Amino acid sequence: MYNTDMPTRAELPTTAKLLRSTGIAIVTAGALLVAVVLPSEYGIDPTGIGSALNLTEMGEIKTQLAEEAAADAAMDAAASANPAATSTSTTPAPAASGTPAPMVAPVAPPAPPAPPAPERQSSLWGTIGALIISPAAAQEQRQDEMTITLAPGEGAEIKLTMVEGEIAAFAWAVSEGGAVNYDTHGDGGGQNISYEKGRGVSSDEGQLEAAFAGRHGWFWRNRGDAPVSLTIRTSGTYTAIERLV
Repeated sequence: MYNTDMPTRAELPTTAKLLRSTGIAIVTAGALLVAVVLPSEYGIDPTGIGSALNLTEMGEIKTQLAEEAAADAAMDAAASANPAATSTSTTPAPAASGTPAPMVAPVAPPAPPAPPAPERQSSLWGTIGALIISPAAAQEQRQDEMTITLAPGEGAEIKLTMVEGEIAAFAWAVSEGGAVNYDTHGDGGGQNISYEKGRGVSSDEGQLEAAFAGRHGWFWRNRGDAPVSLTIRTSGTYTAIERLV
């Protein structure tokens, strides 16, 4: 069916017009790449426009969080590739005469003393005592405290071994004048989750509820110019606490 007239040669754009339109499109795309995309995605701001529009800070946050996530993933892969060695057998060797030696039951090591309850020196540690448990679970309740030092640019990770639905109270703080970037996350059974992230934070407290069975905790990185000391206190019925990085 005939609906429209075919354009005449005179109505078609000339080669010069096409080249000019193509050039304008390329220049416009390049300007947007330099002024908007590079600052907002990679924190690179050669023109200064990104800083004026607060795009550069957004790109720096994305870049830092991506680096920390990559470091965390590499650490998890290394931990999975090198499981802890199994304990050695305590079965005694048979006597030289051929008569089986009597079995001797291994002596259990003395139980470690219960850790002291965290001091209520400030509201920062108030959450530690907020976790209410039943008398039946009181025997499994544990409290831990760890202090780490982070050099400029250094990262560290501490995780709790938890079952699904388990809750641990926590509170951490950086030495006076310091701040860190952090990522509260978990992994286990092929699952990964990020609970919360922050940049330039000096302290945090609350309760961490495991979304699934596995290891759940915190990754910190010192983006400052001086070393900082970070102390974390935890309380709950988790199985173990360990520093992975």
